[in-house]
Amino acid sequence: MMLMMLCVSEAQATPPCFGFIGEKLSFNVGWEFINAGSATMVVGESKTGGYNIQVHARTNKFLDLFKKVRDTITSQGVCLGNQTQSTLFQLRQHERSYRANKKTIFDWQHGKVLYTEHDKTDVYPVPKGHMNVMDAFFRVRAMDLRLGQEIHLPVFDSRKVYDVVVHIGKKTKMIRAPWGERVECISIEPQLKTEGIFSSPGKMKIWVTDDARHIPLKLVAKIKIGRIIGRLTQYQEPM
Repeated sequence: MMLMMLCVSEAQATPPCFGFIGEKLSFNVGWEFINAGSATMVVGESKTGGYNIQVHARTNKFLDLFKKVRDTITSQGVCLGNQTQSTLFQLRQHERSYRANKKTIFDWQHGKVLYTEHDKTDVYPVPKGHMNVMDAFFRVRAMDLRLGQEIHLPVFDSRKVYDVVVHIGKKTKMIRAPWGERVECISIEPQLKTEGIFSSPGKMKIWVTDDARHIPLKLVAKIKIGRIIGRLTQYQEPM
């Protein structure tokens, strides 16, 4: 699941602005107390010396009877100075009879994005510095977050160019971590305009640990039939 850098030493390959290489997270996903499926996120190095994030989401056997989901997200980027720059975002969807492969290439050197869906490629003028939504989440995790803060991040996602507005909650909350203890967390609330795995466009709240790692312990997203809740069940620290 993790793409590793070949024939280059770790000291040369690890992106200097991206401190999450080697991280692995596993989540249970469902409605309140009803488990619907699982998702895993693995962070590694890309073949070009940047970073590679893989997310796999799937429904469980019971939900497969109603809406089988086998989705995969691949997100890649490089470091430009001290900031990340997206280079690729690919969503492979297998949801019941629906199948799609949506690929976004960030040609930041020429200020454009190539978006391919159903074997048709469209080109959009997108300035350097724009990210995909996955990279935007990791950018927020790497920040020095303050209670009540508002963050604006430029993204391109599903043919849309816009600023994701991220609100940092004003209060902390104690949440039990998969390693057993209850830890203090702060909330991240991105205002999304596009659809994600297991969710619809709209409000989402992610509770992350109130420390430098900002590990996501809980996610709540509104959908058409209620709320989807994701809880972190396993965590492997970066290398």
